Amino acid sequence: MQSPCLPMRLIRGATYRDTRRIMQPPKEYRPLTAISSTAPVRLTVNDHGLTGDWLAWVIGTTGLPDLNREPQRQLPHRVEVVDENTLEINRLSGAGFKPEVGAGQLIYQPPVDLTGSTARLVIREREDGGNQLLEISTGNGITATGPGTLTVEISVESTEALTWTAGWYHLEVVFADGTVSRFFRGPVTVEQ
Repeated sequence: MQSPCLPMRLIRGATYRDTRRIMQPPKEYRPLTAISSTAPVRLTVNDHGLTGDWLAWVIGTTGLPDLNREPQRQLPHRVEVVDENTLEINRLSGAGFKPEVGAGQLIYQPPVDLTGSTARLVIREREDGGNQLLEISTGNGITATGPGTLTVEISVESTEALTWTAGWYHLEVVFADGTVSRFFRGPVTVEQ
């Protein structure tokens, strides 16, 4: 399976910060047992299995049209864990709506376990190689901030020192057993 291609845009003299979610391929399907008519909207999903904020789709609900998102065709919602049975979607308000109770399903791809792993982001001249232009890694710009979550940061000092304007990056994770997996790749542009 080829890693997703996501462009990266750096601005010379500015800090670059991005969050990358690393997901397992199989999807989890959990029934919704309740949807609140509050702001923000809360979903009751008994034993949802998420341990931190994550990305998820909702399908099959009625009464709150903006809640439904089709996997593979629409971007997921960012869901926040309230407790083991409750999730919140802060960008949606359920106030004034009457969602059907017990209808719908939560779908998500579980986070990849990053315990004991390290990550590295290498920028080279071209997708197929060339000179290395920049590298950051765990402890030096990449931090695991939650289950399946990496924060990538390139300091203002590093971006000020850039003398090139285009490249290609690969973000890889080295797992505790030595396995290396490439999760993201893409073109890099540097702007003034």
